[in-house]
Amino acid sequence: MSKGVLQPSQQKLAEKLTILNDRGIGMLTRIYNIKKACGDPKAKPSYLIDKNLESAVKFIVRKFPAVETRNNNQQLAQLQKEKSEILKNLALYYFTFVDVMEFKDHVCELLNTIDACQVFFDITVNFDLTKNYLDLVVTYTTLMILLSRIEERKAIIGLYNYAHEMTHGASDREYPRLGNMIVDYENPLKKMTEEFVPHGKVTPPSLQSFDMVYPRRNLSADQWRNAQLLSLISAPSTMLNPAQSDTMPCEYLSLDAMEKWIVFGFILCHSVLNSDPAALSLWKLSLQSSSCLCLFRDEVFHIHKAAEDLFVNIRGYNKRINDIRECKEAALSHAGSLHRERRKFLRSALKELATVGGSALFVFMALSFARDEIIWLLRHADNIQKKSTDDFIDKHVAELIFYMEELRAHVRKYGPVMQRYYVQYLSGFDAVVLNELVQNLSVCPEDESIIMSSFVNTMTSLSVKQVEDGDVFDFRGMRLDWFRLQAYTSVSKASLGLADHKELGKMMNTIIFHTKMVDSLVEMLVETSDLSIFCFYSRAFEKMFQQCLELPSQSRYSISFPLLCTHFMSCTHELCPEERHHIGDRSLSLCNMFLDEMAKQARNLITDICTEQCTLSDQLLPKHCAKTISQAVNKKSKKQTGKKGEPEREKPGVESMRKNRLLVTNLDKLHTALSELCFSINYVPNMVVWEHTFTPREYLTSHLEIRFTKSIVGMTMYNQTTQEIAKPSELLTSVRAYMTVLQSIENYVQIDITRVFNNVLLQQTQHLDSHGEPTITSLYTNWYLETLLRQVSNGHIAYFPAMKAFVNLPTENELTFNAEEYSDISEMRSLSELLGPYGMKFLSESLMWHISSQVAELKKLVVENVEVLTQMRTSFDKPDQMAALFKKLTCEPHVVTFPVWAASVLSCHIPFLVSSVEDFKDHIPRETDMKVAMNVYELSSAAGLPCEIDPALVVALSSQKAENISPEEEYKIACLLMVFVAVSLPTLASNVMSQYSPAIEGHCNNIHCLAKAINQIAAALFTIHKGSIEDRLKEFLALASSSLLKIGQETDKVTTRNRESVYLLLDMIVQESPFLTMDLLESCFPYVLLRNAYHAVYKQSVSSSA
Repeated sequence: MSKGVLQPSQQKLAEKLTILNDRGIGMLTRIYNIKKACGDPKAKPSYLIDKNLESAVKFIVRKFPAVETRNNNQQLAQLQKEKSEILKNLALYYFTFVDVMEFKDHVCELLNTIDACQVFFDITVNFDLTKNYLDLVVTYTTLMILLSRIEERKAIIGLYNYAHEMTHGASDREYPRLGNMIVDYENPLKKMTEEFVPHGKVTPPSLQSFDMVYPRRNLSADQWRNAQLLSLISAPSTMLNPAQSDTMPCEYLSLDAMEKWIVFGFILCHSVLNSDPAALSLWKLSLQSSSCLCLFRDEVFHIHKAAEDLFVNIRGYNKRINDIRECKEAALSHAGSLHRERRKFLRSALKELATVGGSALFVFMALSFARDEIIWLLRHADNIQKKSTDDFIDKHVAELIFYMEELRAHVRKYGPVMQRYYVQYLSGFDAVVLNELVQNLSVCPEDESIIMSSFVNTMTSLSVKQVEDGDVFDFRGMRLDWFRLQAYTSVSKASLGLADHKELGKMMNTIIFHTKMVDSLVEMLVETSDLSIFCFYSRAFEKMFQQCLELPSQSRYSISFPLLCTHFMSCTHELCPEERHHIGDRSLSLCNMFLDEMAKQARNLITDICTEQCTLSDQLLPKHCAKTISQAVNKKSKKQTGKKGEPEREKPGVESMRKNRLLVTNLDKLHTALSELCFSINYVPNMVVWEHTFTPREYLTSHLEIRFTKSIVGMTMYNQTTQEIAKPSELLTSVRAYMTVLQSIENYVQIDITRVFNNVLLQQTQHLDSHGEPTITSLYTNWYLETLLRQVSNGHIAYFPAMKAFVNLPTENELTFNAEEYSDISEMRSLSELLGPYGMKFLSESLMWHISSQVAELKKLVVENVEVLTQMRTSFDKPDQMAALFKKLTCEPHVVTFPVWAASVLSCHIPFLVSSVEDFKDHIPRETDMKVAMNVYELSSAAGLPCEIDPALVVALSSQKAENISPEEEYKIACLLMVFVAVSLPTLASNVMSQYSPAIEGHCNNIHCLAKAINQIAAALFTIHKGSIEDRLKEFLALASSSLLKIGQETDKVTTRNRESVYLLLDMIVQESPFLTMDLLESCFPYVLLRNAYHAVYKQSVSSSA
């Protein structure tokens, strides 16, 4: 046989189609990225916007593709300086254009080979061959159209070539052909219609094989509904039967792909439209369905305008132009509503499939149909001027995407079940039927027979045991063999012509589908339901998401948007690896944004519910029952109060009374919206996007922690200007209501709300939270120390032992708060519950710091009077000498009240009944080492138990040790401090507020708190200085008794006005002290004076109240 004769079997059509289609997608990806880069000022090559190169670029573009370097030295001078950088930076762009040219050459060569072989194409018979052929035609056309849209292509190619010539002395060897190609394809469609004239005998017949397939796919929703498409339950008796079709792969073939094949195919071979009514009808049907087609990603092709512009210059095409205009009008008028109704039908159909289940064919058909409709909406909503905008705004698209994702999840989940089913199907049915078909072939050449026999043997050898053993199936070789066989048997003069044995082709197409159900489920999901195109419609994507969140009935489907981000990486190609990071980052940022917005929306709903619940809880507070009690009392006494017609106050719980089931409150709406959104957040435990794992529930947990923290601090209602703050009990009620709502979230979402409580509430026990913001501990500590206790020291508030609370005293300027409402036992208990052990420790430490500051002030006075106090210490039994020395003391009378306000807080410790710790504390021997004893006291103090020695006070006072004073001197000052306080007690008798009140069991100016203050400070000081606490307190008692006995001899009424009330201090000090006894007091101060003092103050109290 001569060399010039073409051997069809040697042309490797299947292999070439496969390789060129894959390479074509890679070239499209690279050209697309060049177009986007050139359209973005930030990403555009700097040489194209460099002012110094502007004249050179204009010159090159004007002269393109000619090269003139000799006579234009001035314009190209700057280019000479930048030539090496231009070669380096524009090489990728230039050689991409060269690759496009080479791809074009290979495609043209293959198309000519296919023409020469007179290949038979029929989508229902040799599906793979026809699909790959049409894909190649459309990919080639799309590539050339996209290339023509790069406005800077001449500048880039010309700049590179000029730089090359300046560097190497000659143009790049590919430049002449490349330049001519760029010029030839200025109008790509016109050029390609000329190219495709020789292919007119192959391309149109391949398109006409869609006569039955495309119209059947392009039906209205009503026709789908009447045919009960995708419904299993429409015929219950056949539910278990496998779905069968003669055109199995055509059933889930993308409608979008079919329309591109038909539109581009007939534009390129337009002459057939004038001669074949069937072809014209098919073309017109596709023109009526869409206004634009997807070229690549977000690049679109406006069908009607492009076709009209092409045909307007061709003589005798007026009818076709009129057809185009009619189709355009039909598309604009009816396509929107047609596709809207299809989406509506598919939502219910996919919901049924996701709920009831269905055959694999139905699932992939449904996915393909839904994907086509979503892509159509996305493309047209972004690119078409609409007559009716409602048809292009679908607020329910999230629901359709959600059901797609649900079906995809079912396919992945039940993959092993499908494998098991189709392995049995292939071996038990398909192998038998194929074997019979092969046996009945009248002619079967040896090569074809070997391939067909291998198919039968491969299927026959399959068994369920392979599935159970976890064997990996791979039928890619079998599918490629069938592709090759299609090529061998579809050429003219083939020994076994597939055109004459269509049943064989249809059966093999079905078998190929069954093999994909065994080993290529993931690839099938990508083929039928990949929505990575959303990556390139970010704005529309985000808008759809916002619409979904705004509509409560759709918010349950909002998880579909983050799930779509898992598709994005499937649109990348190995020929353009540099875009992987860009697309990956976009998928991560969008997924993160969607999950964050969902969590924020849920958090806001939860916050609103919490606010409502806090309001309801507030209605149950005791303060609100006063009016009800008042009304009840007045009703009994038949008193008329208030204005007539005043509306009666609603009692708590009225909101739960419903007269009508249809009555919906705001709280009901909030709970409904929350349950819908939480369904979405809880839908998947995690999702993997570009090798990053996202956990939707963690987003909600994080937002709840932040909001709970802010809400707790906000509910304190602290106003720094007016020093107002919420009562601890009211805050505790609100926090409990808030926590109750948060606990109920566990009914909607599988999150650990206890972890949220632990994280937030533990932070609130510290001075600052993890963000460095103030906590309730710092706010309440500041308020109690700076506001309440400051008023105590100013004499506006007193501690009433009988009430165990601070109470406001009558003053000229009324305080803005009622101290009793913030300091009684219930409020202190609420405060300790809010702040917790750490918070109370911080409050205690802050308080001790204030006490230590006051002690430091007293020590300064002691240092000033050290000589006088030393003499007084040894002269307490010499009244005359004591009187003379007292006059020498340089102090004001109220100095002794410094520690009073601090000690008053020590008076209201809340005793937590921790029996084991209490028992431990009570039975510690006195002779125990002080370090051990202090450890026990620290444990007891942490449990809220009163101790003989306050460990916190010891720590605070020990931190004040001066560096330049010896321990002996410090001890002496501590001793003299007690002397100072003892000899200063008589000055309190002259204070009009020092009067003892039996009703409150204390003095009006808080001096009754001195009893605890003296004992605790003495115990702390002499623990630090390792002195005898008991001896020092005995010395204090002797000095104090001597000083107080002295005022018994005074005759000045002003000096002794509250003498009896001050006498009682001695009794209180002894009663409070674990180190002093009444016997000791009796030896220093006659008990009869104490008895008379009690009698006098009680008598005075009765007379004043009378």
